[in-house]
Amino acid sequence: MSVAEEIREEQRKALSTMSPKEKLAYFWDYYKIHTVVAIVVAAFTVMFIHQYVTNKDYAFYATLINAMQTDSNAELSAAWAQEFQEYAEIDPDEYLVYIDTTVSLSDDIGSQYAISNREKMLAMMQIGTINAIVADTKIFEEYAQFEYFCNLEMILSPEELEKYRPYFYYTDAASFEKDNDDTYYDMTERPDPGALVIDHRDPASMEQPVAVGIVVSEDNLLADAGYYAYLDNSEYDYQGHSSEAVLGIPISCKQPEMAVKFLEYLKLGQN
Repeated sequence: MSVAEEIREEQRKALSTMSPKEKLAYFWDYYKIHTVVAIVVAAFTVMFIHQYVTNKDYAFYATLINAMQTDSNAELSAAWAQEFQEYAEIDPDEYLVYIDTTVSLSDDIGSQYAISNREKMLAMMQIGTINAIVADTKIFEEYAQFEYFCNLEMILSPEELEKYRPYFYYTDAASFEKDNDDTYYDMTERPDPGALVIDHRDPASMEQPVAVGIVVSEDNLLADAGYYAYLDNSEYDYQGHSSEAVLGIPISCKQPEMAVKFLEYLKLGQN
């Protein structure tokens, strides 16, 4: 008889004389590590299988930057996501819809929170996850200057252009060239963007106007929600004009038609 067999025989004899309670204590003393490891492995296996089976792609993902959170709108984004999923006839068994109101960006670019949010936004825009972005004029123009938004005149139908043109937000493409110039450019000579006076609703005031956004006017779901009601305060004015909430479609968006559908759902451009 081998040593292993002798040990098992001794264990069998010892167990035969024990009560059920003593057997349980014996088992736990000798096999608790193996048991814990087996439970942990089984748990992770179940979690992995569950996530693999239930994992769904986003059919639509919108980000509302610097959206004000109040008691009245705390659950609103989730309700919108569910309603828009039905409105756009998106199969809930196959795809997800998410409206993110947690992203906050500020001038404090050195804070870890601000860095994390900006990195999150950049990564999601690069891989094309985000279908629509809503932001105040200052933040929106920052992204517009980096050419992150689609030219709406290139993706909207003639009927849609007629409908939304009165609410277009323009940025000046002429200002892109200086930033992208390969020659040395002294950043100390660059004017403070906030000190400029620019009417982003007036393309005639720009050298190369590009329609990159839809201004959130009154009488629509987004305006009524109050997420950007704080912009009514003059302290948020930017570039010589009242700050507004603006919706844009990232140039990396794989399905811009879903963002246009979202415009319809929010009832933008209908007053």
